Amino acid sequence: MKHQTKAIRMTRKLAPLTALALVALTPACAQGDVDLTNKSAIEKIVRDYILENPEIIEEALIALSEKKAEEVAAAARKAITDNHDLIYKSKNDFAIGPEDAPVTLVEFFDYRCGYCKRSMEWTMALPEKYDNKVRVVFKEFPILTAESEKAALAALAAGEQGKYAEMHRELMQLDNSTGFDKDDIDAAAERAGVNVDKMRADMESVKLQKVVADNKSLARKIGVDGTPAFFVGDEFVPGADQSRVNMMIENALAEIG
Repeated sequence: MKHQTKAIRMTRKLAPLTALALVALTPACAQGDVDLTNKSAIEKIVRDYILENPEIIEEALIALSEKKAEEVAAAARKAITDNHDLIYKSKNDFAIGPEDAPVTLVEFFDYRCGYCKRSMEWTMALPEKYDNKVRVVFKEFPILTAESEKAALAALAAGEQGKYAEMHRELMQLDNSTGFDKDDIDAAAERAGVNVDKMRADMESVKLQKVVADNKSLARKIGVDGTPAFFVGDEFVPGADQSRVNMMIENALAEIG
């Protein structure tokens, strides 16, 4: 099987050069000037043709790159469609904005991600910015450090007390340089109005730990390997590209009128 896979990959890599060879040989073959059993003669014709027309290499590589990009995009859209309910409708997620908002934005994030921190105020303001036509769903995706996972569990535990948004904001404002130790997280919880003892007990629950594990599993399925990552409909924006996310939202709103 490994040999077959390697052969397939090699064939794909050689496809553009094969096409070039056919282009180069066609005029000569039409005139009957080429012995197709003479490898050296064929190689010389192809080499001379490429040297005379170097731009066709670039054209072939561009075409191949575009084809691969289209295949990747199609696979990503299919993965999103196949996992639509897990992305957009999980009862384990916390959100801001109306439940019946016509557009839902989903963010995968890590509390220790600098780009996530810088995007927080913008993300939290989206429902108001779009007149409550946008709902923002938060997916805890702690992948940077062990402290990231503790922070994610603390946020989910705060959510059990109806304080998710407050805790989310406090954790995003913590300074990465001082770490996310127990005292940092507990102090953030107190500022958010969270019962710290109950939060600590809930952080140990199988239920909340499973939420984090399920989010990591979902991320692998749909191709998320960094934070932040944003989803609207069947589109996906990796990274804190606010202009692209705004465009996705505006396009989605325009489609529904």
